[in-house]
Amino acid sequence: MDNQKCHEQTTNSRSSKRKLDDEFIVTSSDETTQQDLASHVRAQVQILDSTVSSLEADRAIVKHSIHILSELAKNQDIVNLIVESGGVSALVQHLQAPEWKELSEPRPYEHEVEKGSAFTLGLLALKLEHQQLIVDAEALPHLITLLKRHKDGEKSRAVIRRAADAITNLAHENSIGRFNSTIYCHYLVEGGIPPLVELLEFADAKVQRAAAGALRTLAFKNEENKTLIVDCNALPTLILMLQSEDVAIHYEAVGVIGNLVHSSPNIKKEVLRAGALQPVIELLSSSCLESQREAALLLGQFANGDTDCKIDIVQKGAVGPLIDMLQSPDAQVREMSTFALGRLAQAGIAHGGGIPPLLKLLDSKDDRVQHNAAFALFGLADNEYNVADFIRVGGVQKLQDGEFIFQPTRDCVAKTLKRLEEKVNERICKRSKM
Repeated sequence: MDNQKCHEQTTNSRSSKRKLDDEFIVTSSDETTQQDLASHVRAQVQILDSTVSSLEADRAIVKHSIHILSELAKNQDIVNLIVESGGVSALVQHLQAPEWKELSEPRPYEHEVEKGSAFTLGLLALKLEHQQLIVDAEALPHLITLLKRHKDGEKSRAVIRRAADAITNLAHENSIGRFNSTIYCHYLVEGGIPPLVELLEFADAKVQRAAAGALRTLAFKNEENKTLIVDCNALPTLILMLQSEDVAIHYEAVGVIGNLVHSSPNIKKEVLRAGALQPVIELLSSSCLESQREAALLLGQFANGDTDCKIDIVQKGAVGPLIDMLQSPDAQVREMSTFALGRLAQAGIAHGGGIPPLLKLLDSKDDRVQHNAAFALFGLADNEYNVADFIRVGGVQKLQDGEFIFQPTRDCVAKTLKRLEEKVNERICKRSKM
């Protein structure tokens, strides 16, 4: 099909063409053969390969073909077919706007074609095996250039968001926890992090969220990216985002900070100096369970190996909400609250009524929740003033009779019982000497 015929089908009979394409998309898995589907995909890719101009008719047909591919790419079973048909290079080509003849000339579908290409590439990148292919096709420089379109104002927000989302998907690890380190290096080389940090202050909340999501992924287990994010002065804005009433924004912000802090003690100190602690504690009471979970995890990281920070966390009111979270219906919230309480050890937990719910979680079928609860109780048993509370609520019996999933949990419980016994004997010895 030549460009003129494609143009005629799109412009003269656009409504019927769209209807036919939409019907194809809906029914492709049930009523058409794989050969028909492959032919349909190749036709769209051919249009993208052969139609690169600033003419409104050409821009319209390209936009429509990208829409078809994006709808098909939502089905992960069809993604491989799009890639095998040459879809990656065709889509990357349309991440760039065509050369406009004059600055003052009308720009049909400005940002829309590029937005669709970025969105579709982001869908293709959800499969790890396609990420490197997309990078090798030089998608990253163009995606980063799209991030800089914020200077075009309100009309560019959608394309910026799609570009940031595509960057997130390209850098994301797969389901078994692996990620492509060479892709992370590309972001440094191509200069992708500074514009993302700049977009944290964009007026549109969806763009802010997308930029934070990309930074969150890029900060994961990558010290160079972490350092650059901090050096770009992202922390003040991220801390302001923690206090946003928009759940999606504060969830992404606490996620970025969590990844920055993880295994990076120097960055942890900078985050605390920047004033992150109180806003993170406030998120323990968020209506968003995911934000609660991330905040509890982050507090556990703050407290780990830092006595002064533990005291500060308790004084700023974290213990009560963390104890409340032990009874959350969400298993991951329970897991992270037990993790945080375990790192806080004895500070204020028993006084706040934390021992009974922790003992109850020893019955959990979730091995991580059970182990974190056991670890928190081990810390509490180190304080002789907590021994009476253990005995009063039947804690010793609970520890003796419990069925524990993992050997490390059983070892932890045995040490707790031994510690409690030692504390009881110490108190008896002290009384006998009086």
